Amino acid sequence: MSSIVTDRGVVHYEAYGRGLPVVLLHCWMGSWGYWLSTMEALSDKYKTYALDFWGFGDSTKRSGQYNVPDYVEMVVQFMERLGLQRAPVMGHSMGGTVSLSLTLNHPELVQKVAVSGSPINGDGLSLLLKLAAKRFLASMAYNIPGVLPIGIRLISPFWARDWRTWYAMFEQDLSRTTAESFHYSIASLRKTDLTPRLHEIRVPALGIYGRKDRIVNPNQGALLTDNAPLGTVAYFENSGHFPMLDEPEKFHRTLREFLDR
Repeated sequence: MSSIVTDRGVVHYEAYGRGLPVVLLHCWMGSWGYWLSTMEALSDKYKTYALDFWGFGDSTKRSGQYNVPDYVEMVVQFMERLGLQRAPVMGHSMGGTVSLSLTLNHPELVQKVAVSGSPINGDGLSLLLKLAAKRFLASMAYNIPGVLPIGIRLISPFWARDWRTWYAMFEQDLSRTTAESFHYSIASLRKTDLTPRLHEIRVPALGIYGRKDRIVNPNQGALLTDNAPLGTVAYFENSGHFPMLDEPEKFHRTLREFLDR
């Protein structure tokens, strides 16, 4: 377990492997653990750094720092503290939105960018996540005992093929998430629209989207290929929102080919 201290608190991260650096950013309501198998798959050639966003996992939990721009600043400080001058950055879901925002606002730090199941436009979020962006509903879901875990448990078979494994991860991550980070991060994601700026991305950009994704509309991938000059997309026919869990071998092969090019 490793951490650094930024001007807004502690950032927890895990590092694994040897070789060229790769930064990995997790989804909303997640943590670095979603990347464990990916870190192992890349470890022979790449040293991966998987971070916990503020308010999630084992990073600092303070109010008022859970917007997409805050997380971009968090990654900037992380890379500066560790001396990572330039590296590929990959994010899942919200982490991908942060990755693209980092690429747009700090292009000098990003060698390549990859996203998986990420909303480029907040309209691509499912109705359930759009409702979570409303403070009253988010507060009710989070604070009434049992509502959130039981509700997610009931619909989890529609979200992930190995839903039992995913739900166990979700339960653990939920216990380490604050009400503020739960609401403000998804509210920020709902208001985000990177589409008008995608033409500014001058590095290779990869999107990986599951055709069965019921959390983020997989058509968000078309925004990347239509607007980013070097954008490509891979659609996984048998995956939902978590292709690294649903089709791990294909996911890691696709990512590895992108990084190796």
